[in-house]
Amino acid sequence: MYISVHICLLVVVSEIAVGATKVRQNVLFMIADDLRTSLGCYGDSTVKSPNIDQLASKSHVFLNAYAQQAVCAPSRTSMLTSRRPDTTRLYDFESYWRVHSGNYTTLPQYFKSTGYNTMSVGKVFHPGIASNHTDDFPYSWSVPAYHPASFRFEKEKICKGEDGRFHANLLCAVNVTEQPGGTLPDMESVDEAVRLLKTRTEDDAPFFLAVGFHKPHIPFRIPQEYLRLYPVEQMTLAPDPDVPKRLPPVAYNPWTDIRKRDDVQKLNISFPYGPIPKDFQLRIRQHYYAAVSYMDAQVGRLLSALDTLGLAQTTIVVFTSDHGWSLGEHGEWAKYSNFDVATRVPLLVYVPEDPAPHKGSSFPFLDVFSQSEPTFENYEVVSNMVELVAVFPTVSHLAGLKTPPPCPDVSLKEDSDLPYLKDIKIMGYSLRSWDYRFTLWLGFDPKTYQVNVSDVHAGELYMLEDDPSQDNNVYEDSDHGAMMRKMTNLSTTVSVQTRMELQLLHLTAGMKRSRGKAWR
Repeated sequence: MYISVHICLLVVVSEIAVGATKVRQNVLFMIADDLRTSLGCYGDSTVKSPNIDQLASKSHVFLNAYAQQAVCAPSRTSMLTSRRPDTTRLYDFESYWRVHSGNYTTLPQYFKSTGYNTMSVGKVFHPGIASNHTDDFPYSWSVPAYHPASFRFEKEKICKGEDGRFHANLLCAVNVTEQPGGTLPDMESVDEAVRLLKTRTEDDAPFFLAVGFHKPHIPFRIPQEYLRLYPVEQMTLAPDPDVPKRLPPVAYNPWTDIRKRDDVQKLNISFPYGPIPKDFQLRIRQHYYAAVSYMDAQVGRLLSALDTLGLAQTTIVVFTSDHGWSLGEHGEWAKYSNFDVATRVPLLVYVPEDPAPHKGSSFPFLDVFSQSEPTFENYEVVSNMVELVAVFPTVSHLAGLKTPPPCPDVSLKEDSDLPYLKDIKIMGYSLRSWDYRFTLWLGFDPKTYQVNVSDVHAGELYMLEDDPSQDNNVYEDSDHGAMMRKMTNLSTTVSVQTRMELQLLHLTAGMKRSRGKAWR
């Protein structure tokens, strides 16, 4: 299965009121791993995320922000270079864009070149080959990137099961004091990030500090006390747990990474569609939400330190995620799909000059276990659709730097479920608008990076007004054959993006006319 996503680009900075910046602002860039929009500031009534919600009360909250691909390495590289995966040519985890694609400037590298002290903590770039085994140091960072020592245990048999033995489980709530080093990766990362912030209080040079949280990525290795926030008997199943009607098989991801976990293997779930037993579904959802609250507490610790050190009023804060994650929607339990739940991400941008002056602390730490549950109202809500490729130029502008010129308009090619590039034979392209999500699955040559626009393996079309959860694929109801024949007259130089925009207009115009006759 090979996935892409494309959203019509709107430059984020145009949605933010920006005053004249006389002094360069610092930047605190926070990115979570596999975090969907399950946050209070995005209207989720189940989750407890007081610290992120507090940040949202002082930030621009982008309700419809989308990643370029629901896979970690391609998504992060795309955002940090402001180039789509078809340009970086990173479709899996097995190449470094500076070697295989081009020596592109990254967001932190751009800041470093203008005199910023740039620092990386945790998972910012995807580690390994995708960032040259160095997190792109020394290009992007002033000092080598920091990775928490306790992360090495994430994939080991460290989750105590009901049998008293240790397993490599999906569900892995632990007693932190019994863990190696008595800590967990995100706790370690925040400790290091706070240490770095303290070093910046006596330095006149501005800083760009990127902090990547590992949660809520699987396994759900989190402090066990966070499960108390979500009693399993109070959890609910996904509202749309079935595979969408007439979904092409190529569009479905069978969540193989979930199946590899010891506790999931014991369930003996049928391949590829499952389903997972309902009692275990509830426990997955419980652990995911608990992981979000645990990560929220680490965000709160970091923001509180920024505040205490007197840096909150001179630091732009960005909070986002590399992509989303499915919790049973459409029968999916992972990322690796084109559905909104896997491609839509939270995006908060705090500009210290923006909100009205306020007294007291900007970001006091909020303990999720306290009996009082504070309520917040988002400072500024932006409904327009935006893409993570817009973060680079936006943050540069907000910090007082010259905005880099836009990249050339090129086609899109991305993939998912950790395939090797050589194995990619079909590529999925999605176009998302206010009213529709349109996907074509096209033949792809991994040697030339070329897509065959006339080799259509399958299609998806969802009418979002009537079907907001994207459960009913109506592509086969459209006159797609005539549409494809009409497209043959287009020049071969026309990009996939432009082709799909024209195809969507053709398909939906016909459907609107036929539906209008039915209504009359």
